[in-house]
Amino acid sequence: MEQPKKKNTFVFQAGILAAAGMLVKVISLIYRSPLLSIIGIEGNGYYSAAINIYTIILLISSYSIPSAISKVIAQRLAFKEYRNAQRVFVCALLYVLIVGGIASILTFVGAPWLVRENPNAVVALRVLSPTIFFSGFLGVLRGYFQAHSSMLHTSISQVLEQIMNAAISILAARLLINLVIDEDGTTRAIYGSAGSAVGTGAGVLTGLLFMYGMYRLNRKMILRRVERDRSWHEESYREIFKVIFTIVTPFILSTFIYNCSTVVNMTIYYHIMDFKHVDDVIASNHYGIFATQAIAVVNIPIAIASAMSSAMIPGISASYAKDNFEQTRRQVSKAIQMTMLIAIPAMVGMAVLPKPIMQFIFPQKEALDMASGLLAALSVTIVLYSLSTLTNAVLQGIGKVNTPVLHAAIALVVQVGGLIALLFRTELDLYALACANIIYSLVVCLLNQLSVRKHLDYRLDIIQFFLKPLFSAGVMGAAAFGVYHGLMLLIPVSRAVLLLAIGVGACVYFAVLLLIGGVSEEELLAFPKGYLLVRLAHKLHLLPDGKRAKRIKKKKKRKRRKKSRRR
Repeated sequence: MEQPKKKNTFVFQAGILAAAGMLVKVISLIYRSPLLSIIGIEGNGYYSAAINIYTIILLISSYSIPSAISKVIAQRLAFKEYRNAQRVFVCALLYVLIVGGIASILTFVGAPWLVRENPNAVVALRVLSPTIFFSGFLGVLRGYFQAHSSMLHTSISQVLEQIMNAAISILAARLLINLVIDEDGTTRAIYGSAGSAVGTGAGVLTGLLFMYGMYRLNRKMILRRVERDRSWHEESYREIFKVIFTIVTPFILSTFIYNCSTVVNMTIYYHIMDFKHVDDVIASNHYGIFATQAIAVVNIPIAIASAMSSAMIPGISASYAKDNFEQTRRQVSKAIQMTMLIAIPAMVGMAVLPKPIMQFIFPQKEALDMASGLLAALSVTIVLYSLSTLTNAVLQGIGKVNTPVLHAAIALVVQVGGLIALLFRTELDLYALACANIIYSLVVCLLNQLSVRKHLDYRLDIIQFFLKPLFSAGVMGAAAFGVYHGLMLLIPVSRAVLLLAIGVGACVYFAVLLLIGGVSEEELLAFPKGYLLVRLAHKLHLLPDGKRAKRIKKKKKRKRRKKSRRR
């Protein structure tokens, strides 16, 4: 698991993880469309209800395990305590065995109570229950490799998991619906949603088998390092379990509150729709459009922030443990800048072309207008959730694990108040859920940023990180909008024209960003295959040539020296 020094930067590793995360989201969206055609909007609503509860239980039992374990192990590896790192790994496996087992059994038994607002989702939730148990072990293995700054194993396992999920979901849904083909539409929808759940379990099991295989391949080298370890302090299993509980519990609480807003929103929505005498099937169908179409598309670019935060935690934990605060601040700056360079244009793109994007992924006409309107409304959350996810990881990495819990709880209370008021006093319906998401992500974002500034003495570079990418994205949005609607008058083939418009928009964004100094050559090189981007930028004269760049750097260094002398 040793990495080449040149490539062993958290930005490069995050790039690998982000690329995998994007691919996973794309696969998820590609298979969602044929799956939706099989199970229908009603079945989609039942699956959404079950998956939301499953996600919450997963958050409590094992979702935060990779980040938490990578933090604990990375701190030991920073001081070359290989034996203690291996002991943490063993204790983490015992932890998920107990917690995951209990959570899985309780989910199966308590399914009727957990989805009492939508009883037709019970079958799908029970099918999902064993997946909770396997997810814990998968999380520990991913966290173990992430602590060693190896994101490739996690990335491959995520892609394999999603491919298997897609294939089995479609096959199982079709098979189960065929078994009850003579039954009423609701029964077929219930069995279709259960087929989707089977695919989720098959995907997790595939990822687990792959990660276990990778661990077996590296096991001899791992044990050799453990045997050679001559650390003066060997932690007892009791000490390690105490550390795991004190670190994992706040991680779980933070992630739980951070993500349970989805289930809270769903519960409030169903209750108020029932109070307004809206038919249960209509409410379920509407919520399915919001959760599995609009939110699913918005989550694609947010996956980059999740990848960046996963890659960032081990490095920040290690540098902070060594009291290297300057390096910690540099890592935070790089992570935020890289994420905003992608999140901001994604926000603008989804805001200016929501209907073509939604039609490209989900061609079902009956839900197109509602889904595209929600996508445009939710586009701003791409930036807000990306930034709040990163700052969560920063606070957790520097040991302030309870702070994100408090911030998430405050944001949840504010969001619930806003959602209830909007649903009761307006006719916004699903747009009230979109507003609630904006409120929640904005509150978390602001509170987290204030804490990061306080604990790390770190200030955001507003112009470089936000205004320059936003200006470039604005030009990009205008270009993409013009190209799309102009070509649609000549070539009315929506999908081909959208891809061309996105390509033109991306080129315009890249060019404008470089011309206004939104990203430097050094920062561009940090991206995976960054040298190709730099070479292309030089050929197009979008970056200063190497000699000029060196002269600019020397001038800046001289200015800094003069300032330091004056002080």
